[in-house]
Amino acid sequence: MQGQEILAALENAVITGNKADSIKFAKEALENGVKALDAIDNGLVKGMTIVGDKYAKHEFFLPQVLLAAASLYGGLDILLPHIPTDGTAKRVVGVIGVVEGDVHDIGKNIVKTMLTAAGLDMHDYGKDVPVENFVNSVKKDGAFILAMSTLMTPTMDGMKSVVDGLIENGDRTTVKIIIGGAPTSQPFADDIGADMHAINAQEAVKKVKEVL
Repeated sequence: MQGQEILAALENAVITGNKADSIKFAKEALENGVKALDAIDNGLVKGMTIVGDKYAKHEFFLPQVLLAAASLYGGLDILLPHIPTDGTAKRVVGVIGVVEGDVHDIGKNIVKTMLTAAGLDMHDYGKDVPVENFVNSVKKDGAFILAMSTLMTPTMDGMKSVVDGLIENGDRTTVKIIIGGAPTSQPFADDIGADMHAINAQEAVKKVKEVL
């Protein structure tokens, strides 16, 4: 296969949620001299962008997005180790997680996938994340983006506690904070001192790209 055919195959593997093909064509890309970054950006990411657009238009649904995400990560696992050092140095670090008291993480997982596809090095802290873990992660991981979500009104205060903690330890000025989840809003983000609010993964990617 030629380079363009391999890129198209990677794109299709993500769109169709075929993880085996994603791994197969990621290996073929490397074997045929396709640069890892090119395979990621013009193959895997291109496919995930299409999936995201279809999800936003209700043409794709959650099971298809999750299969696409698994396919994306299958290819990334093969390709990321082959990015030159100067390429990885440019990857912006992001931290993401669901605030303490909430174990709903499907939306968070989609946002993480879309931000990874957009080129960020996402550190996923999972669900039910203690305030101090979020606060400490900014310095520990060198994060420029901090993304928090919740689907439960009682746990929203945890987001403010994280912002307050970052102010207290002096790291608030080094990180951009984006929040999401059904009970949250831009006015709430403004009230707690976060930078951005997103209603879905596509908007999260758009807003994060604007501040990079």
